[in-house]
Amino acid sequence: MSQIAASQTARPVADLFSGGRLIAIPRKVARREQLLAHLAATLFEEGRAYTEPEVNDALRTVHEDCSALRRYLITSGLLTRTRDGGSYRRADRVGAAIPGTSPAA
Repeated sequence: MSQIAASQTARPVADLFSGGRLIAIPRKVARREQLLAHLAATLFEEGRAYTEPEVNDALRTVHEDCSALRRYLITSGLLTRTRDGGSYRRADRVGAAIPGTSPAA
């Protein structure tokens, strides 16, 4: 499949939301990764440290299962966490993880 055809068949992240709320966390890994990259880029500022309650509050703005979203963001490498779990940061690779954006975006 050509790159143009692939981009035309890719569904936008907005399809996962209704009224600003996430309808469901996608089961398919590729679709979930697309969502997670969007959440990391839109909910968390680059270079800023967050506490776990701050991360949870940000994630609750889109879905009640903040612990699952937080865990997915950590395991996907889009959020990093200190060893003691006291501080979270958005990873540098977020822009590169969003299809159609450059790493510097």
